[in-house]
Amino acid sequence: MHRACIDTRRRGMQIGIIGAGNIGGNLTRRLTALGHDVAVANSRGPETLKELAEETGATAVRATDAAKGAQVVVVTVPLKAVPDLPGGLLDGAAEGAAVIDTGNYYPQQRDGRIAAIEDEGVTESRWTERHLGHPVIKAFNGTYAQDILDRHRPAGDPERIALPVAGDDEAAKRIVRELIDQLGFDTVDAGGIDDSWRQQPGTPVYGLREGVEGVRKALAEASPERPADFRG
Repeated sequence: MHRACIDTRRRGMQIGIIGAGNIGGNLTRRLTALGHDVAVANSRGPETLKELAEETGATAVRATDAAKGAQVVVVTVPLKAVPDLPGGLLDGAAEGAAVIDTGNYYPQQRDGRIAAIEDEGVTESRWTERHLGHPVIKAFNGTYAQDILDRHRPAGDPERIALPVAGDDEAAKRIVRELIDQLGFDTVDAGGIDDSWRQQPGTPVYGLREGVEGVRKALAEASPERPADFRG
């Protein structure tokens, strides 16, 4: 399907989710509840996702099949696992598919030291994008997983929180922002992928539960220096 025909305002989009942890699992729950056709995969095989599939109506698949025909693909795996994802993972996605990267770099806690990020100043999502061979949109990386289930609000609600969204592909970014709106959250354009350091762990916007103006302020206050807790 051509990107111009991808309309996130309608129900029944085909969405692939690669990674069934807290974020991936709760996105599966909400997106299926909204009427989307979700295929979900993890590293252990579809048989381990039987309960999630039965609960939500999503289809449990192998990672190599999750993106087939998908108009939106969510990659939500630990950063250290990105190089181990199958080659050609996104080859079967719909033309113009938007790929969401939710990843964060936790060198001390989980991922180990990644030289390109530490020494070359490559942002987490740029590094992921290079491994996937496809542009990505960074979103949900600083969102509490439970908030996806509990804190969605209708448009205009004073308690509606906003999420930063970064990416170079403006059409794909628009698709993602429309989908997040449908999920019950406002969005703020956080710039391109090279600007996405503003929403990495340790920045003011990371984990922030505020509206549009609060998120804009937090993005503007971010420092490009990675905090010591998030350096390898």
